[in-house]
Amino acid sequence: MLIDLRVDAGLARITLNRPEKRNALNAALITALSDALAATAADQKVRVVLLGGAGADFCSGADLSGLNQSAEAGVLEHLATARQLAETFLAMRQHPRPIVAAVRGRALAGGCGLATACDLVLAAASAQFGYPEVKIGFVPAMVMSILRRSVGEKRAFELIATGEVIGAEQARADGLINRVFPDDEFERGVEDYVQALAAKSASAVSLGKNLLYHMDGMSFEAALQAGVQANAIARMTEDARRGIERFVKKS
Repeated sequence: MLIDLRVDAGLARITLNRPEKRNALNAALITALSDALAATAADQKVRVVLLGGAGADFCSGADLSGLNQSAEAGVLEHLATARQLAETFLAMRQHPRPIVAAVRGRALAGGCGLATACDLVLAAASAQFGYPEVKIGFVPAMVMSILRRSVGEKRAFELIATGEVIGAEQARADGLINRVFPDDEFERGVEDYVQALAAKSASAVSLGKNLLYHMDGMSFEAALQAGVQANAIARMTEDARRGIERFVKKS
């Protein structure tokens, strides 16, 4: 089973399950991950999705043995393979619920892209992040769109041009990730974080995610207009009605 999916009390746990390959990405694993994302998007009981990796590492990137076997493939085959991962990143962006990455060990190349494609990234202090593709003459192509939205232009270029692997604290300082927990407190810290997130208004978080990402590339005026619509919709939700009632009673 390449993906372990478990849903309990509003929390969907998706685990990459190729520990013997450091959870390296191949076509079958990406397909299984896409199916799990689709299932959690359709499940109205899910409030938060937690993505992790089995074993010592989160994800080491593309399965290089598979890439080596496809060396003689034509451009259409390579395009199809690349598009599969790009579509997975897009599905994560369009997922109605927040997706949280829990990174222990290494998150490299496509694995780093997969982690940072999540809405939030939590890491153990000993975790490592990087885009070392340049070291084998490859380009971190699809993941670059995520990297560029997370860090400044010059830092993004430095990471892809040097292939530097950085620690969790540096990744947080760069803006790649959100929180760092001591290794021995990582599981507890992640659990507390996602449970607190799951307790927030599901409709408000979903509307906020959708609005934030739709603002990419919008003019200031267009973004304001999108905000007007989201504001009006939010006021009509059951969560907002209940929240306003509680606030009025307290005041």
